[in-house]
Amino acid sequence: MSAPSVVVLDYGSGNLRSAVRAVERAGAEVTLTGDLDTALEADGLLVPGVGAFEACMKGLRAIRGERIIARRLSGGRPVLGICVGMQILFDAGIEHGVATQGCGEWPGVVERLQAPIVPHMGWNTVDVPGDTRLFAGIEDERFYFVHSYGVRDWRLVTNDRTPDSHQPRVTWAETGSEPGTGDRFVAAVENGPLCATQFHPEKSGDAGAQLLRNWVQTL
Repeated sequence: MSAPSVVVLDYGSGNLRSAVRAVERAGAEVTLTGDLDTALEADGLLVPGVGAFEACMKGLRAIRGERIIARRLSGGRPVLGICVGMQILFDAGIEHGVATQGCGEWPGVVERLQAPIVPHMGWNTVDVPGDTRLFAGIEDERFYFVHSYGVRDWRLVTNDRTPDSHQPRVTWAETGSEPGTGDRFVAAVENGPLCATQFHPEKSGDAGAQLLRNWVQTL
């Protein structure tokens, strides 16, 4: 059985090579490209991102990346966003008072963290929901964060008629070193074919490597 194919989307964001190596170690055959057809045909698509929300959206639009993401999801094809690659999946980002439209796959606004020390940088535990696939076996581990912005209010509406398999699994974290001592923000989301993490699994040691293996195994 051949390894699943993953495209790491190249739209001018940094930290691409470390993402490629990490997904290769997770058991996938990886291509780094911004080509639309290649990205659409791969078993999985990883959307990285570092830096400013606005700059990442400009780079994404330049290669029609928002179209790639939307078309994959409409066909149930897996997508994984990392750091700003997670943030751009939401409705908008606000930096220095300027709002930038995101991909709109999830409702919500990326805003500056309300914490005494920003950026939030270092290793933190996460509050993982039940029935998670991404965090299977690593629910109590620490992951590496480095960010000044995040989604502080999750407001995706579901109802009792929404199938359980379609209910988003939202993982939370806090900027403080102990629970209840910092600003709370979305650390990860599992929502059908669309998953994302605010932290960097490729920089999170064995726990991050296991998370990527968990994702690759779903492809």
